[in-house]
Amino acid sequence: MRSKIKVMLLAFFDSEGIVHHEYAPDGQTINKEFFVEVLRRLRESVRRKDRKNGGIETGSCTTTMRPHTLHILCSRFCAKHGTAQLQQPPYSPDLAPCDFFLFRRLKEVLKGHRFEATEDIKPNSTRTLLDIPKEEFAKCFQQWQKRWANCVAVDRNYVEDN
Repeated sequence: MRSKIKVMLLAFFDSEGIVHHEYAPDGQTINKEFFVEVLRRLRESVRRKDRKNGGIETGSCTTTMRPHTLHILCSRFCAKHGTAQLQQPPYSPDLAPCDFFLFRRLKEVLKGHRFEATEDIKPNSTRTLLDIPKEEFAKCFQQWQKRWANCVAVDRNYVEDN
């Protein structure tokens, strides 16, 4: 039986680990106003990390927001703040690090566990997220580069079978 409890985790990472994560409040609609606030908090997290490490690359993340709306919103936000973007073919979970790496990793660890409340899910998910070794994030980005190379080699029609 599937759980009726739903929690939306927004996670952003680079080749060294999690840069920023947060949970959408219960019942929160993921609209552009909410997402702009998330991007602002992400930007502040990146700034803090950037000051420590001298630079950062960010991975992608998926959401249930309409892709066209999200694309425009992210493009405007990135342009306003001088952040480079990597364009990705639509509907490409095989090229999105959150899909082929992060969410898969979380599901593997949390599969089979029953949680009665969101207060139980969040600390378990956060612990699982933060326990992923730095080396695994580096491998993810290497894998991402290989997937992109394969995509380009077949004229953006690449699909990975895992």
